[in-house]
Amino acid sequence: MKLKAAMVLLAVAAATPEVQYFRYERAIVPVAAARAAPPATAQECVPLDAGLYARAAPGLADVRLYRGTGSQSQETPYAIYEAEPVAAQTREIAALNVGSRGGETVFDAAMPEGKYSDVDVDVKAENFLATVSVSGRQAETGAAETKLGVYTIFDLTSQKLGRSTVLHLPESDFRYLHFAIAGPVKPEDVAGVTVERMSQGRQPYVTVAETGNVVQKGHESTVQFTLPAHVPVDRIEFVPGAQPANFSRAVTVKVAPAAVREMTEDEVPRTAEGYGSVLRVHGTHDGRRIDEERLAIDAPYVDFSDAGTLWTVTIDNGDDAPLDLRAVRLEMAERKLCFDAVAGASYTLMYGDAALAAPRYDYATLFTPDTNAAQATPGPEQANPEYTARPDARPFTEKHPGLLWAALILVVLVLGGVALRTAKDTPGPSA
Repeated sequence: MKLKAAMVLLAVAAATPEVQYFRYERAIVPVAAARAAPPATAQECVPLDAGLYARAAPGLADVRLYRGTGSQSQETPYAIYEAEPVAAQTREIAALNVGSRGGETVFDAAMPEGKYSDVDVDVKAENFLATVSVSGRQAETGAAETKLGVYTIFDLTSQKLGRSTVLHLPESDFRYLHFAIAGPVKPEDVAGVTVERMSQGRQPYVTVAETGNVVQKGHESTVQFTLPAHVPVDRIEFVPGAQPANFSRAVTVKVAPAAVREMTEDEVPRTAEGYGSVLRVHGTHDGRRIDEERLAIDAPYVDFSDAGTLWTVTIDNGDDAPLDLRAVRLEMAERKLCFDAVAGASYTLMYGDAALAAPRYDYATLFTPDTNAAQATPGPEQANPEYTARPDARPFTEKHPGLLWAALILVVLVLGGVALRTAKDTPGPSA
């Protein structure tokens, strides 16, 4: 078994990209070609969609970019670029100088270098409504303070409206923040804050699948999606109607191989699971205005090899009326294929050759995104007119395992026959 796996890996490693072995192609028109006076080369990026992931090998290992056509085509190095990491970089910060002042709970936090925005206050209390005044300064003592705003935090679990302790600060880089909490939050209830480092712009997403077909069963609202293999999903977004105006609902996500529809309960493999909640609270509570929405959750990590996936998203409505869901979307973080385009040249994206391993380019290793990079336009997918099946490079025994077994059985039978005949021809011991 190990020998077979090694031989297959060797065959894959030895495969080289050749135009006639790609099943699919997409023409690309670089923006540089349309400029009045384009530079000799300029970085350009092509957005990648779910259709490409569905047709290409896992991880886009077989994707190649060619400049020119026919015998004059040349493989062009590229880099796959995601503008923002899917997993946000967060840091937990302990509360300093915690105490009471003027009937308020106060504390400080030493913030990390760089810019940040959202800050989550770690409050242990439950069923509360409070306001938080935040100010910032560049030094721990002696520096002038800048007021950043007053924010509402709450835990309205008893009213089935969820919890929010996130402060949406303006973009800031203060090294120290001072917090003053007015409300039923005691100093011992505060452990610190969690800060999310601010990125260069918001994470853009691309819709992979969307449906408004919601099935109601008991206290649950369920939607399902079937996706082709290898299509990534990073986020699930919900689009509710106007009613109910306020809600907080738990969400469960289960992902299984698409073939699970035809399987019996005993055959169903272990599924990937994810959990989250959606929240919308608008209104005035105890004289304080609250406007909070969280209508998207992170998708669970999925790797089912070459199988398509069946996504089941379930909302627990409890004893409340079901949400009026207009749509539920599976989304992937925007990814782009970037390359240095030669002015006036034409390019073709080719894929669909499972024998290829992922390319290794110096360009990708040394890649630096250009903030002024133009967006090239990919054409529709087409069958490669030159396509021919790649020759089977496996050894004869790999191609015809049945013949090997037949030969072994024949050898065993022949040896057995010889042994039996020898035993009959051998005279017994003399009396």
